[in-house]
Order: sequence, then structure tokens, then C-alpha cells
Amino acid sequence: MQYLSNSIFLIALAIGVGFFVKNCKKILRNIKQGYPTDHTDQKSIRWKNVIRIALGQSKMVVRPVAGLMHIFVYVGFIVINIEVLEIIIDGIFGTHRIFSFMGVFYNILIASFEILAILVLVGVIIFWFRRNVQRIKRFWNPEMKGWPKNDANFILYFEMVLMSLFLIMNASDRQLQILGAEHYIEAGSFPISSYLLPLLDGFSEATLILIERGAWWLHILGILVFLNYLYYSKHLHIILAFPNVYFGKLDPKGSFRNLESVTNEVKLMLDPNADPYAAPAEGVDAPAKFGASDVMDLSSLQLLNAYTCTECGRCTSECPANQTGKKLSPRKIMMDTRDRLEEVGKNMDKNGKFVPDNKQLLGDYISHEELWACTTCNACVEACPVSIDPLSIIMDMRQYLVMEQSAAPNELNISMTNIENNGAPWPYNQMDRLNWKNEN
Repeated sequence: MQYLSNSIFLIALAIGVGFFVKNCKKILRNIKQGYPTDHTDQKSIRWKNVIRIALGQSKMVVRPVAGLMHIFVYVGFIVINIEVLEIIIDGIFGTHRIFSFMGVFYNILIASFEILAILVLVGVIIFWFRRNVQRIKRFWNPEMKGWPKNDANFILYFEMVLMSLFLIMNASDRQLQILGAEHYIEAGSFPISSYLLPLLDGFSEATLILIERGAWWLHILGILVFLNYLYYSKHLHIILAFPNVYFGKLDPKGSFRNLESVTNEVKLMLDPNADPYAAPAEGVDAPAKFGASDVMDLSSLQLLNAYTCTECGRCTSECPANQTGKKLSPRKIMMDTRDRLEEVGKNMDKNGKFVPDNKQLLGDYISHEELWACTTCNACVEACPVSIDPLSIIMDMRQYLVMEQSAAPNELNISMTNIENNGAPWPYNQMDRLNWKNEN
């Protein structure tokens, strides 16, 4: 019977981990559909950002209530899952509490796991209340309907169940220890689950073993299901936040990426001594396409940004265009990019390579109106707790509209014409530009 249990556990573990690895490979392949960029400079600053932003949650605590609850859930869930290592070893070899030989240190570990588990439960319940009862506005924007809305609640229910199973497992284990049941050695300290012991009073040893083993199995299987659910969920950021912060943009937020071929062309036009008929500089070829109209035109970092998006809505709540009723939502830009990238990935799964589907990110997912509503203020970039840059995608798509389709708004076309004719965006002749100082 023991060998059968071990075999079933090994099969479940292999399936769970195998499916997770398969989905990770898909994500990596999809991200590589973007063009490569080098973000390996200034390593010390990048590692400091990982420690400060990804590990230290420094941008989360800007909003204290949500930040504190997120730290409870984040730290608790990560630390408690150290116990998963013990569960895996016990499941493979048929042992029970294999790390109990650590004595007092083991007791401290289990006690700290339980304290964190109750903090996770409190945090998750508060998050559920804020989202579903208090109904904070940023959780109810138009893009947060259907799956995005349900996904957020599913993950909260998942965490509630996993933490409850952990405490039930420990409580029944402790009761079996008190009864001196075979195989249940005296080990661990249970400051939280001990409060559940009165509920288990009077149960037979066989019933308690059934409860303990049931909670144990459901807990580990739940973790494996949760692990594979991440691929379909916004909670993929649990894994991707770290590389995303490390590779994040280090340039000043007000700087924009310039195309070298365009920069050289402008310099040529501004140089009075340049030969207008001279050949372009060697090694600086014009790109095949200016800007971006689909996910394949974006960088691999921008696609990593899309997969990392937590859908928390901080970017949208800080966006001045969104606050004044414009259609733009930086969160929707990232969600649309991820949805289109997933669509491209499924196309590749089906055909072995990407087969044109007469769809693209621009137009089918993101409208011109959304792009031109952006004020380029960088509020969304500043607000993101995991260093995502929605503005870079907006600017690349704007560049495509202007340079490939000549589809700039009329106001912008007028300004550019004025710059060409008058050297300034205003419709005044250069000779008349200072007339205002003569007015009384």
C-alpha cells in the first residue's frame, strides 16, 4: 500500500512539473518573437533593483494597506512553500516529517510557517473584500471583465484553500501525536493550528489519519495545480517579476529610444556643409519597418513586460488621460499585448510556425484613439510595482502610425507643418514671433 502511494505521488509530481516546464518553454518561445535587446549593462544597479523592488516590494508599499497585505501574502506564500520540499521528500520515500531531526529549529520553522499562514489568510480575505465588497474603482475598469475579473478571485480562493489545508493538516497531525499514533513522531510547534484541536476531539485515530492524509494530499496536489495555473493567470508575475525588474529600463524616464538611421538623417539635414546627395553612412541601414504594428515588431523585453503584468491597475489609476475620461488604459495596453502574443503562440503551436492570420496588435486590439490619448508623462511607468513600461509600446506604435502610415492626428500634422515652415509649432512667421513683447 505504501509503495502504491509513493508511486501515485511520483506520477502526480512528474505530470505537474512536466506540464509546468512545457508551458515555461512556450512562454520563452513567445517572448523570443520580439527582437533582442541588450539589457546586461550596469549589473550592480540591476541587482540592487531586484533586491529593492522585486524582493523588497518597495513600490508596493507606496499604497500602505495594499502594500502591507501583499507583503504578508508574498512572504508567507514563499516561506511556507519551503515546507513543500519536506512534503516532496516524504511523498517519494514514504517518510513523515523528514526534517524533524533538526529539533528546536524545526519547531521554530513550523511555528513560523503557521503564523505566516494565518497572515496570508488575513491578507487574502482583505484583498477579496477590497475587490468584491469595497469594489475599488481600478478593479472594475472595462478591461477587467470576464476572465481577468474571475482570475483575480480564483487565485484568492486558491490561496485560502491551500492555507486552510496546511493548518488542518498540522492540527490533525498534532492530535495524532498526542494520541501516540504510529508513524506520527513528536515534532513541530503549532501555535495556530492548536486552536483547531477542540474540533478534532473525540475523533478516532483512523478518522484523524484520514483527515491528515486527505489534507496532505489535497495540499500538495493543490500546489501542483496552482503552479500550472500560473501560465493562464496574471499571477505569472510571481516568477517573471524578478527577471523583468532585472532587465528593466535604467535610462531616465523622460528619454525615448531613437532610431539611428533617422537620427543620422536629421543630422544630415541640419548640417549646412553636408552633401544632400551623399550615400548613407555605412553600417546604419534603415529598418525594414518603422515602429510596431504587431507583437513581432516589439522587443523581447516589451513582451516580457506583457507577461509580467499583474493587472493591479496602479498604472491606469495614475494615468491623467484615463482620469479625464479618455479611452487609454495602460493596463489594457499590456493585457492586449499579452493576449495577442498568446494568439500568435497558439498559431505557432497549430502550424509549427506563425502563419499570417490577417490580424495585428494595432487596430484589432489597440485603437488609434488609445495611443493618441497618451500624454507621455510616464506616470504609468513610475507607478508599476514590477518595472513594466507601457509607454514604450505606445510610442513604438505611434511611430508606426506616423512613419509608415502617415496617420498622425490632424493637430499633430499642423504642428509638424508649422515646424517645417516656421521653425516652431505655432502658425506665426519667424519675423513676427516676438511681436507679443510690443503689446501693452
